[in-house]
Amino acid sequence: MAFTPLHDRVLVRRIEGDEKTAGGLIIPDSAKEKPAEGEIIAAGEGARKDSGELIPMAVKAGDKVLFGKWSGTEVTIDGEELLIMKESDILGLL
Repeated sequence: MAFTPLHDRVLVRRIEGDEKTAGGLIIPDSAKEKPAEGEIIAAGEGARKDSGELIPMAVKAGDKVLFGKWSGTEVTIDGEELLIMKESDILGLL
């Protein structure tokens, strides 16, 4: 993939959740919520302070993250549905 996010943005692939409940019921696609977990595919270099100093990213490619339900912008790159979001939209590492 030849895409690199700019500044403090990351490219995230959603990690699909379970298709069954704990009790064994199968959840249909129409009832599933979009997962709020993902894997970082690519990350920018980081944000810059007003002085021009670089603030490095706290996450890197390969990290598994948890993000808000409405975070990011959905994009299609090389036929794959991905999210672009700011590092500040990430709630934590898994």
